[in-house]
Amino acid sequence: MQKIKIRKGDKVKVLTGRDRGREGEVARVFPSEGKIIVGGINMLKRFTKKTQKEPGGIVEVEAPLSVSKVAFLCSKCKKASRLGKGRICKNCGAKV
Repeated sequence: MQKIKIRKGDKVKVLTGRDRGREGEVARVFPSEGKIIVGGINMLKRFTKKTQKEPGGIVEVEAPLSVSKVAFLCSKCKKASRLGKGRICKNCGAKV
Protein backbone atom coordinates (compact mmCIF):
# COMPACT_ATOMS: atom_id res chain seq x y z
CA MET A 1 0.00 0.00 0.00
CA GLN A 2 1.32 3.41 -0.98
CA LYS A 3 1.50 6.22 1.56
CA ILE A 4 -1.46 8.63 1.53
CA LYS A 5 -0.22 12.21 1.13
CA ILE A 6 -3.67 13.74 1.70
CA ARG A 7 -4.34 14.62 5.34
CA LYS A 8 -7.29 15.65 7.50
CA GLY A 9 -8.27 19.26 6.80
CA ASP A 10 -6.96 19.32 3.20
CA LYS A 11 -9.22 20.64 0.44
CA VAL A 12 -9.83 18.07 -2.32
CA LYS A 13 -11.71 17.87 -5.62
CA VAL A 14 -13.62 14.71 -6.62
CA LEU A 15 -12.48 13.37 -10.01
CA THR A 16 -14.93 10.50 -10.63
CA GLY A 17 -18.39 9.32 -9.65
CA ARG A 18 -21.69 11.07 -9.10
CA ASP A 19 -20.04 13.88 -7.11
CA ARG A 20 -17.47 14.61 -9.85
CA GLY A 21 -16.27 18.21 -9.82
CA ARG A 22 -17.38 18.94 -6.26
CA GLU A 23 -14.93 20.20 -3.67
CA GLY A 24 -14.75 19.56 0.05
CA GLU A 25 -12.58 19.21 3.13
CA VAL A 26 -11.18 15.88 4.30
CA ALA A 27 -12.86 14.84 7.56
CA ARG A 28 -11.17 11.47 8.18
CA VAL A 29 -8.35 9.41 6.66
CA PHE A 30 -8.07 5.60 6.64
CA PRO A 31 -4.45 4.93 5.56
CA SER A 32 -4.64 1.13 5.82
CA GLU A 33 -7.66 1.04 3.47
CA GLY A 34 -6.53 3.85 1.15
CA LYS A 35 -9.78 5.74 1.72
CA ILE A 36 -10.89 9.15 2.97
CA ILE A 37 -14.15 10.76 4.08
CA VAL A 38 -14.88 14.18 2.57
CA GLY A 39 -17.44 16.42 4.29
CA GLY A 40 -20.77 16.57 2.43
CA ILE A 41 -19.63 14.32 -0.44
CA ASN A 42 -20.57 10.71 -1.25
CA MET A 43 -23.63 10.84 1.01
CA LEU A 44 -25.59 7.61 1.56
CA LYS A 45 -28.98 7.10 3.16
CA ARG A 46 -29.00 4.75 6.15
CA PHE A 47 -32.21 3.37 7.60
CA THR A 48 -31.96 3.35 11.40
CA LYS A 49 -34.22 1.62 13.89
CA LYS A 50 -35.86 3.55 16.66
CA THR A 51 -34.08 3.39 20.03
CA GLN A 52 -34.75 4.96 23.41
CA LYS A 53 -32.24 7.72 22.70
CA GLU A 54 -32.79 8.34 18.99
CA PRO A 55 -35.84 8.34 16.75
CA GLY A 56 -35.78 5.95 13.82
CA GLY A 57 -35.80 7.04 10.21
CA ILE A 58 -33.59 7.80 7.27
CA VAL A 59 -30.21 9.32 8.14
CA GLU A 60 -27.68 10.62 5.61
CA VAL A 61 -24.06 9.63 6.31
CA GLU A 62 -20.79 10.24 4.48
CA ALA A 63 -19.28 7.12 2.91
CA PRO A 64 -15.52 6.69 2.36
CA LEU A 65 -14.00 7.51 -1.04
CA SER A 66 -10.89 5.96 -2.53
CA VAL A 67 -7.91 8.31 -2.46
CA SER A 68 -7.40 7.70 -6.19
CA LYS A 69 -10.78 9.33 -6.91
CA VAL A 70 -9.82 12.72 -5.46
CA ALA A 71 -7.15 15.33 -6.21
CA PHE A 72 -5.55 17.76 -3.78
CA LEU A 73 -6.62 21.43 -4.21
CA CYS A 74 -3.65 23.78 -3.92
CA SER A 75 -4.45 26.89 -1.87
CA LYS A 76 -1.94 28.99 -3.81
CA CYS A 77 -2.72 28.17 -7.47
CA LYS A 78 -6.37 27.09 -6.81
CA LYS A 79 -6.00 24.03 -9.07
CA ALA A 80 -6.42 20.31 -8.51
CA SER A 81 -2.96 18.75 -8.49
CA ARG A 82 -0.84 15.91 -7.21
CA LEU A 83 1.48 16.21 -4.23
CA GLY A 84 5.20 15.60 -4.51
CA LYS A 85 7.70 14.54 -1.88
CA GLY A 86 7.41 16.75 1.19
CA ARG A 87 3.83 17.77 0.23
CA ILE A 88 4.79 20.10 -2.62
CA CYS A 89 2.21 21.07 -5.28
CA LYS A 90 3.20 19.58 -8.66
CA ASN A 91 1.59 22.50 -10.57
CA CYS A 92 3.08 25.59 -8.91
CA GLY A 93 5.80 24.14 -6.65
CA ALA A 94 4.36 25.70 -3.48
CA LYS A 95 4.92 23.91 -0.17
CA VAL A 96 1.65 22.92 1.47
